This record gives sequence, C-alpha cells and structure tokens, in this order.
Amino acid sequence: MDELDAAIVELLQVDARQTNRELARAVGIAPSTCLERVRSLRERGVITGYHAEISLAALNRGVQALLHVQVRPLSRTIIENFKTYAMSLPEVLSVIVLTGGDDFQVHVAVPSVDALHSFVMDKFSGRREIVGFRSSVIYQHAHKQVIEPLDP
Repeated sequence: MDELDAAIVELLQVDARQTNRELARAVGIAPSTCLERVRSLRERGVITGYHAEISLAALNRGVQALLHVQVRPLSRTIIENFKTYAMSLPEVLSVIVLTGGDDFQVHVAVPSVDALHSFVMDKFSGRREIVGFRSSVIYQHAHKQVIEPLDP
C-alpha cells in the first residue's frame, strides 16, 4: 500500500458512507482514479467489507464478557467443531483461537449477568470437549476506529 491507499483506507474507516466524489476530493485525486483505487483495495483484500456499528445496549445486550475456554482432545477437528458451534450461538460476537493455557476466547453480549450465567451453564458446561472455562465480565470496551498500516 502506498500513501494514497493508506489515506483512502483511513478515510473509509472514519466514514464508509461517503461518496466516491467526497473521498476523491479529500485525498486530492480524480473520482475515476479514486474509484479504481478503492476497487483495487477490495480486490487485494485490504478492504474486506463495510458495516454499520450498532449499540449493543440498544439490542438488549448490555452485559459483555470474555469466556476463556479449554478443550480436549486438542485436534483440528475439535477446534473447528467448537468454533462452528460457538459462532452459531446468537449471544456470541466473536471467537478467537489461541495458543497458551486457553484454547479459545469467546466474546459474548447478553442482557444481564443472570443471562450470562444461564448461557455458560446451558451452552458450555455440558459440552464434552470443554474441560475448563472461566469468564471475565467486560466493564468497558474501547476499540480504535482507524487502524493504520505498520512499517514492514
């Protein structure tokens, strides 16, 4: 990515709804050049999609938690099956496969602490491949809106 691509990516992260003409004006290039640059960024997999950021509280998901999960036996099949299972649950926002003491980190959002307890008991405690888990309630969650490229 050159500096122009990086500028386009940054501006799209701030506002993906802006028009191509507005984006082109902001980076100082012709709209046709901008359109081609954005198309190239998509084709190269730099831009992987566009989305709306939604308030979890507005969706009755005011309590977030990270579930740290250990599974056994540790195999590709067990890992893939658990990941597929967890992602199928409506409470789950994301699943991260890890190295180290925990095999997974599962980010969930639920209506209440009671709902979190029920989720863990009903959806995780009875699964044979899970040999251990613990939960951490998230008090606050901040994330960067703009992710910048790093030098090689």
